Amino acid sequence: MIEAVAVNWAAMEPVLPELLLIGVGVLLIGLDLFLPRQRQLLPWLTVVGCLAALFMVLAARPVSAFGGMFFTDGYATVFKAICLGGAILTALMSESYRTVAGMRQGEHYSLMLFSLVGMLVMASAGDLITLYLGLELMALPIYAMVGLHKTDRRTSEAAAKYFLLGGFASALLLFGMSLLYGLTGTTDIARIGELVDSLHLAANPALLAALALLIAGFGFKVAMAPFHLWTADVYEGAPTIVTSFMAVAAKAAGFAVFGRVLLQALPELYDHWGPVLAVLAVLTMAVGNITALCQRSLKRMLAYSAVAHAGYALLGLLAGSAEGMAATMTYLFIYLFMNTGAFAVLMLLARADGGEALDDCRGLATRSPLVAALMLVYLFSLTGIPPTAGFVGKFFLLKAAFTAGYTTTVVLAVLFSAISAYFYLRVVRYMYMSEPQQEGAGPLRCSPGMLAALTLCLLGVIGLGLFPGPLLGWTTWILQG
Repeated sequence: MIEAVAVNWAAMEPVLPELLLIGVGVLLIGLDLFLPRQRQLLPWLTVVGCLAALFMVLAARPVSAFGGMFFTDGYATVFKAICLGGAILTALMSESYRTVAGMRQGEHYSLMLFSLVGMLVMASAGDLITLYLGLELMALPIYAMVGLHKTDRRTSEAAAKYFLLGGFASALLLFGMSLLYGLTGTTDIARIGELVDSLHLAANPALLAALALLIAGFGFKVAMAPFHLWTADVYEGAPTIVTSFMAVAAKAAGFAVFGRVLLQALPELYDHWGPVLAVLAVLTMAVGNITALCQRSLKRMLAYSAVAHAGYALLGLLAGSAEGMAATMTYLFIYLFMNTGAFAVLMLLARADGGEALDDCRGLATRSPLVAALMLVYLFSLTGIPPTAGFVGKFFLLKAAFTAGYTTTVVLAVLFSAISAYFYLRVVRYMYMSEPQQEGAGPLRCSPGMLAALTLCLLGVIGLGLFPGPLLGWTTWILQG
């Protein structure tokens, strides 16, 4: 009996972080229901649970579990760390924002953890069935989180749009997966790659149709043009704390499965999907950066900025090499800090009646010099100005795409990055060169959790900008090992 229990425990070891997060999520539901006066503990319990899961992820041994359906390899470790980092920063910022915005729902934290479990499953998926299970487990709680702010009509519209378009994207993915299964007779991602090679399926029209459907489905999940049309409305309508979580953690999980499927299941089709991703990357950068130019809402501007950064992240993926994927992973790790930091400042600006317009940044340096300086650093990093981490991340991405032969794509990426400087630095001009819009507005108040999140983001942006070697070395070593 003891031996059987030991064997079962060993079999469950690879999914212990996911089980821990599920347990913490259920605990949070119980505390919110039975101890409503102790709700201030919920974000801190969420942080502790995510930190424990992060430690377990980093300490896990590389194994293949459940018949190859679940991996705890280095590839999964990097993406899980990004997703867990996004959840930790979101939980730290949440109490301050929810107080200002009038959101008292304790289920926000449990829904975030359940969605996070789906992201971790996606990162470790070695089978199409596991991949889809994780994807839906990620998406369904986010649909609910988007509509949590019940007093704001925009949230209901955003939740409905995201749910309907998300269901359509999932249908495209399922259709593509069914074609892969029909052609190869397996849902194992690595085995699909072997059979495509041995059965000489690379020129099969049905396989090309499956590739197109998969790119469309994954393109929706990472907000890649022309599958990005939901992004601005959903990001603007959702509570800002949810938008921050979606923009980083959900995007990283999407790229995790995008890269694993293309590089492991369909490497024989690289001559097809490489040029296609190059075109889509340019289109995504163009749409994101150019559309952001005319936005008067900071939230919508950051939404289109997120679209543009999905285009930058695609540069590493289209290279089709370990170095390219390492560049994408490095960039997403950097994106975690600079984008979350920008959203944190946006939450500080938030008021019960809004606070998300560009004009709300006027005179911010006069009211709160420290907050303005932090926003300056985050915007410089998003632009790609040295010595911030954003410059380093873009450099590695451009280098990977250039090495793969996509010179024109690299030139256009540099051009669009220069265009992005206009709308990012416009915010800086409003903060430092304009008078405050509201006379007598006092300095912004920052809770301990928000202060911790802002500090971590600053350390990430500056630290990885000055010392990027360890991070890139880690991701490269993981992929080549």
